[in-house]
Amino acid sequence: MTTRKQSIAVRGAGVVGLWQALTLARSGHAVTLYERSATPFADACSVFAGAMLAPRCEEEGSEALIGALGTRGIALWQATYPGTVVNGTLVTALNRDRAELDRFARMTGGHRRLSAEELAALEPALSGRFAGALYYPDEAHLATEPALHFLLEQVREAGVTLRFGESEVPKGSDIVIDCRGLAAQDALPTLRGVRGERILIKSRDVSLSRPIRLLHPRFPLYVVPWGDGFYMIGATVIESEETGPITLRSALDLLSAAYALDPAFAEAEIVRQGAGARPAFPDNRPRIIAAKGYIYVNGLYRNGFLLAPALAELVQSHIETGTIEPEVFLEGPAQR
Repeated sequence: MTTRKQSIAVRGAGVVGLWQALTLARSGHAVTLYERSATPFADACSVFAGAMLAPRCEEEGSEALIGALGTRGIALWQATYPGTVVNGTLVTALNRDRAELDRFARMTGGHRRLSAEELAALEPALSGRFAGALYYPDEAHLATEPALHFLLEQVREAGVTLRFGESEVPKGSDIVIDCRGLAAQDALPTLRGVRGERILIKSRDVSLSRPIRLLHPRFPLYVVPWGDGFYMIGATVIESEETGPITLRSALDLLSAAYALDPAFAEAEIVRQGAGARPAFPDNRPRIIAAKGYIYVNGLYRNGFLLAPALAELVQSHIETGTIEPEVFLEGPAQR
């Protein structure tokens, strides 16, 4: 247990590393942030995230731990980033897929069921095409790249020393915090990559004010409004570490589902597409793995933006007081 201020090196400047650096620097520690790419976010899977802060919707396929950490994550984003939008999430389905909506309702909490009229009042662009929806009012979202650049600027203002284009950490730091994602596979061999594909579009004809999840047995879809007519369309969770351009099949699925959500998307401009590989452990739970002087923060799966702030708080508490959250922390490489 210690409260003395430490010299801390953070490896990796994606959303996880940025939150670690910012939280520790604001607590008074001397932090240096190391990133292998010379250009910020050039190699970060964070830029391909949907940045939906949706702990309730994640209950469909995750444990209560994710919801608890995610709820705290939303509060920290609100307190830190002015661009955080707390406007809730809508989950809906085409009439032929209503069974999917019923299943989703059973597996998640914190929602209320909307009639077709209530849905139209809340999101007029969806009027007349859906029999109803589930509304999760406490969930949030943000635009990925502006949020990352904001965090980077906050890190600078907090006094963090930035070392872009440097992958190795010189000796001398009291503690190293490793947030490199899949680049840490050499030390964390059970890490695997989960590919997520997305398309960024711009439309003058669509007006959505909150993330929409369209359920489907084969290719569920989410659409996230990023402001100024930009929408991020994503869905895929593929067991692969491949990055780069998305596949033709995925593009067809994503764009067809977007068209089914709102035919006005047909005239949208495709701005950018791509895929990132997100790090995950076999059980898809995040891990803080602490050995003497070295801490891994990894395995956030598809919840990087949601969980990063709360994990940074847990690491700070561990460094300063020795406390641990048993469901997240492991000690030493033998327990990785």
